[in-house]
Amino acid sequence: MSARDIAPSPTSDAASGPGTGFDTDVLIVGTGPTGGAAALALATYGVRAHAVTRWNWLADTPRAHITNQRTVEVLRDLGVEAEATTHATPWEQMGDTLFATSLAGDEIARLRTWGTGDDRIGDYVKGSPCPLLDIPQPYLEPVLVGNAAARGATFGFNTEYLGHTQDDAGVTVALKDLVTAREYTMRARYLIGADGARSRVVEELGLPLEGELARAATAYVLFHADLSRFVAHRPSILHWLMTPSAAFGEIGMGLLRAIRPWHTWIAGWGYALDGPGPDFDPESVKERIRGYVGDPDLEIEIESCSSWYVNQAHATRYSRGRVFCGGDAVHRHPPSSGLGSNTSIQDAFNLAWKLAFVIRGHAGPQLLETYSDERMPVGAQVVARANRSRVDYAPLNECFRTTGAADPVAAGLAKLRDSGPSGVAVRDALTAALELKNYEFNAQGVELNQRYTSTAVLPDPEAGEEHFARDPQLYLQATTRPGAKLPHAWLLGADGRRVSTLDVTGRGKLSLVTGLAGGSWVRAAAELDLPFLRTVVIGADGAEDVYRDWARIREVHEAGALLVRPDGYIAWRRPDATWDDEDALVRLRCALAAVLSTAA
Repeated sequence: MSARDIAPSPTSDAASGPGTGFDTDVLIVGTGPTGGAAALALATYGVRAHAVTRWNWLADTPRAHITNQRTVEVLRDLGVEAEATTHATPWEQMGDTLFATSLAGDEIARLRTWGTGDDRIGDYVKGSPCPLLDIPQPYLEPVLVGNAAARGATFGFNTEYLGHTQDDAGVTVALKDLVTAREYTMRARYLIGADGARSRVVEELGLPLEGELARAATAYVLFHADLSRFVAHRPSILHWLMTPSAAFGEIGMGLLRAIRPWHTWIAGWGYALDGPGPDFDPESVKERIRGYVGDPDLEIEIESCSSWYVNQAHATRYSRGRVFCGGDAVHRHPPSSGLGSNTSIQDAFNLAWKLAFVIRGHAGPQLLETYSDERMPVGAQVVARANRSRVDYAPLNECFRTTGAADPVAAGLAKLRDSGPSGVAVRDALTAALELKNYEFNAQGVELNQRYTSTAVLPDPEAGEEHFARDPQLYLQATTRPGAKLPHAWLLGADGRRVSTLDVTGRGKLSLVTGLAGGSWVRAAAELDLPFLRTVVIGADGAEDVYRDWARIREVHEAGALLVRPDGYIAWRRPDATWDDEDALVRLRCALAAVLSTAA
């Protein structure tokens, strides 16, 4: 998909009034997952976007990597899913998560993860047209930024953000070219602070943060070694090692994470905040890695060493005036559960369509207030979940831990293999500890069950409170209730190939979804003739419900209607059949006015 598929209209305030003289519509500070996704979405929607970063290029270390189904859906909507997939470790190779004494040593347990287990894969396939992928940040960011630039976004590398002032018409941003030392200003309608966990924009806005920073510390070493013989027969991107060299800390395990199967890796371990810091002496690091692998003669090439702090904090508000913040700037947490870049990209996707609608005159500025209302609860949730997932390693570690043993690995294995009553108890505890880790590694509900509450969502007064049939953290509950993501169902496309309900909606427009019996809604949309509203008739050519999957999950009459936002979330629904054209017109007009904060 290209920007031409959106058919942008001119910006509403570009020609006259106090908003004249803008250098760009939206200036973005940061080119990470949040900034890159925001630039891509805005450029796709025909909005001028300029992103700056103080760095010479994009991410140079593979920090974030797990890309969950919802984020792949975002990439799909923005037309870059296929390209991103070429850079990813595919879903089937993400594999089991392994717990062992070393890669060459005894296995303690395996957990079927990322929805690949026999008992969960059906849930994941049913819930989305997209798989999970493992795309390390240095590979994903160029996809976002490269396509954003191809669609018209501009970028300033080696550019430092110095500060901003805002007024009723726009934002004046002070910048510094780090190559020439020249300081200058740019004028934008809106500013996005996507400048990471040490966000200067958040600090300037005085956005309140709740929680604790630097709760613990972790060392990371990026290295190259061919470990195919240890892992190719049991593919996995995460290997937890219980070895004497694992520097037993809060988690009590060392980590080997596959970056490029199976030759580029990260080794990770915890270290004490009040101690001397991690030992990055090359020989010490190699000895540690060889201990994790279980091969004293392993050839290793160290690329880089770094350390980071475990945070547990989130902003209670994401915006002030014409300035909006997202990503790590407003939710700061460890990588456990793989929620970081996913939440960041979804922040940008939520905000971008709203900025586009306001800038192009399709919505009132009050729509922008819903960004914080909708995304702040999500940020709070993922910060809590990521930190809980980290703590939840303790029961598993306890099953193996012994005290005072000369050989703690041998003692731990003996503890697990004891044939007496105490061994039975330990193995039962191990089973329970593995079940607990499903909340980190098989939490489809955490990733897809987000529910929005704001003025851009009109509740269904007949629906009542939602009750989840299964654990809402583990299992997706598909629904067309306003505030939920549009459920995925396969339809028959115009060329005879399958398309998802997600494929016939989104793409920068509101979608009015009805059935073959919904002629009144079709005529109402035609009467309004709005450039940002498409009509989707499921059952008609190009969207035929040949499996009857949509009929089973739509929760509205075939002559009812759904109003789906550009980000795929349901803004409003009319569950009952509507046969009267005037009734449909009035209801649709009122719903649009309320959702978009405009006069009816």
